[in-house]
Amino acid sequence: MSLRSQARDLALGARFAVTGGRSGLFRTLLTATGVGFGVALLLLAASFPNMLFQREVRESVRAVDGSHEVASPRPDSFLHLGQTTVYREEVISGLLLRPEGGAPPVPPGATAFPPVGGMLVSPALGELLDSPEGALLKERLPYRVVGTIGEAGLIGPAELRYVAHVDFLDRENYDGRGIRYGWSVPEEPMNALLVLLVVVACVVLLLPVLVFVATAVRFGGEQRDRRLAALRLIGADGAMTRRIAAGESLAGALLGLLVGTGLFAAARQFAGSFTLWDVNAYPGDVVPMTTLAVLVLAVVPVASVVVTLFALRGVAIEPLGVVRTSTPRRRRLWWRLLLLAAGAAVLAPLVGAVQPSRTDIDAVGVVTGTALVLIGLTALLPWLVEFGVKRLHAGPVAWQLAVRRLQLSSGTAARAVSGVVVAAAGAIALQMLFQAMEGDFTEYTGEDTSRAQLAIGLDARTGDEARRMIERVAGTRGVAGAVGTVESQAWRPGPLRGSEEFAPTTSLRVGDCASLREFATLPSCADGDVFVLLAHGAQGSPDDAWITRAARPGATVALRDPHPHPSAPKRPEGRPPQWRIPADARWVDSRPDPTGRHQYGVLATPSSIDVARLDGPDAQIMVRLDPSVPDAADLVRNAAADIDPTSWVRTLENTQRDAAFSSVRTGILVGSTLTMLLVAASLLVTTVEQLRDRKRLLSSLVAFGTRRSTLIWSVLWQTAVPVLLGLALAVVGGLGLGGLLLETSGQGVRDWWAFLPVVGIGLGLIAAVTLLSVPALWRLMRADGLRTE
Repeated sequence: MSLRSQARDLALGARFAVTGGRSGLFRTLLTATGVGFGVALLLLAASFPNMLFQREVRESVRAVDGSHEVASPRPDSFLHLGQTTVYREEVISGLLLRPEGGAPPVPPGATAFPPVGGMLVSPALGELLDSPEGALLKERLPYRVVGTIGEAGLIGPAELRYVAHVDFLDRENYDGRGIRYGWSVPEEPMNALLVLLVVVACVVLLLPVLVFVATAVRFGGEQRDRRLAALRLIGADGAMTRRIAAGESLAGALLGLLVGTGLFAAARQFAGSFTLWDVNAYPGDVVPMTTLAVLVLAVVPVASVVVTLFALRGVAIEPLGVVRTSTPRRRRLWWRLLLLAAGAAVLAPLVGAVQPSRTDIDAVGVVTGTALVLIGLTALLPWLVEFGVKRLHAGPVAWQLAVRRLQLSSGTAARAVSGVVVAAAGAIALQMLFQAMEGDFTEYTGEDTSRAQLAIGLDARTGDEARRMIERVAGTRGVAGAVGTVESQAWRPGPLRGSEEFAPTTSLRVGDCASLREFATLPSCADGDVFVLLAHGAQGSPDDAWITRAARPGATVALRDPHPHPSAPKRPEGRPPQWRIPADARWVDSRPDPTGRHQYGVLATPSSIDVARLDGPDAQIMVRLDPSVPDAADLVRNAAADIDPTSWVRTLENTQRDAAFSSVRTGILVGSTLTMLLVAASLLVTTVEQLRDRKRLLSSLVAFGTRRSTLIWSVLWQTAVPVLLGLALAVVGGLGLGGLLLETSGQGVRDWWAFLPVVGIGLGLIAAVTLLSVPALWRLMRADGLRTE
């Protein structure tokens, strides 16, 4: 047959798709909508690599260039200090700047350098500061707002960030000196376990989308087959009807591409308005990779034709009817199990091949094996639904209506929930991987949050000022208790010995007995006591011999470095002040402080030493918060910022996750959220499409006196039974796939009950879809549904 004739048949099918009356047009629009949702999500997934890349680019562009040292002030140099704070669980990043000349470079995203005491803020931070919710934060950022940070200085439109010009930065409290912006540090290769997690997540998140697209192009299949039978009656042969059906599906798919592209273009305009799991982006960053976009736009139309022709293989379309209207042929099981076996066979050689010490895995094998297993579960679902519903019989009228409908068209019901099965099985396998790997990427910090919740560091000019800082923080509202010490250094006095390049030194802490007990096991303590604290090399601390070279009972120590480095800040001339450690000072052993660290050096009570003699002291405070005071942590942070704008406040945590693992986890959570929304939308659209196919039947039942509530319950059971069977299959398949993937990395199953949250979401989908389909069902049960065109 000529290509021209084949093209004519395809064009005729496309014409039927858009000129088949209201029913045909609605069916085409439904197909286009379903395909459009899938295409939009695929394009969004194809944009994710570019979104992450652009975030890294923005982060590197605004970073102060630290690739080389600027030794002395220049007209274009500036001092800088990065400041990060937390306000009601929101992270706020800041950059403090002090120009050293008249031509400092303008920060990225700004049009001019802010004046002294002024700050530039991101639009999101500006809105927060102007709102009643930002009242406490305004106290912490005492700079006047003089402008807005533009897109070039932010990693996302929802980022909370400020850049301030201050006059208090110096060589005692700065991060460094810079002359330009734009610097990035190459990231380390991703751990093989994380690569495995990412690869599996891509398959799990994208396969349900492809399943939904394949399901969408089969919307209205029963009505299409009846129309093809009419074409056979007027002379079309079997091959021609298949080409016409392919043309009709192709038209719906092409229209779906337009709808999906439009949805994607509209959605990207609102990218900055939504934040999913702390991720948002500028619309200009949401651009699909060219290769992936072309692949999506090419695969969807081809898949629509292939799926349609595959579906027609089991349908005999004759001039007087369609074989589908009779009892369907029993489905075969062997080839469905063969897909599962093939997937397991591909994954089996990879057992133990994923090593945490490596950075590469057999991605092709993991993708192929995982995809085959999930596709095998999808293929097994129709057989399971058919096998299950055949054994359902007696019950209420609604139950019998639902069961009979499922027995006559179990394939349609199975297709409706195939996306749920793939998504649920994949989610269970992912959850098992997460739980098993979380321990490898979660570190116990050793911090004791029962003893303190915040750690604070304040830079003081004198020891007396440091002591006042401690008292002020301890008196802040919301503080239930505070451990505070004035910290400095003690050096061995006298000339350097042998090959020494600097004098032996150790830390010196001054505080009351209650505070000192947080660092050491003290036999007894009274004001005037002094202790020499030994950590015995714990956590990389100096060995005891080094500490005793600088400090021991009866020894005299220098309170200022007797041999300062030439680049160190200038100190007063003359002999450094000295202090003699009392001869009755006792040796004590270190204990972990609330931050989990073993400290060392000299512990002194207030009356044993004059803190005014200490050189460059700091106030180190650990705070226990009062849970009955709202915003207690923010009140403490405000107090610290008011005392010392360069202070740091750190929240203590019992555990800490690896940054790369947290990033992967965030990305997968974003993808899972979007996929579950698509699954819910696909289930709803498929349910509505099935209801429209049964419009005349529903209207007839109502006309004969069937109660509407009975039909609503019937629809519920028609949705619930396949979903429950699908969830059961997903649980078994997901646990098996998860266990096999864990074997590839040598991990063991941590929790066999990982499927419970997924099952809960699936049951929630049943309820949500049923409730949302009730209005459409109610309209379809009207008497005018008996009309025909």
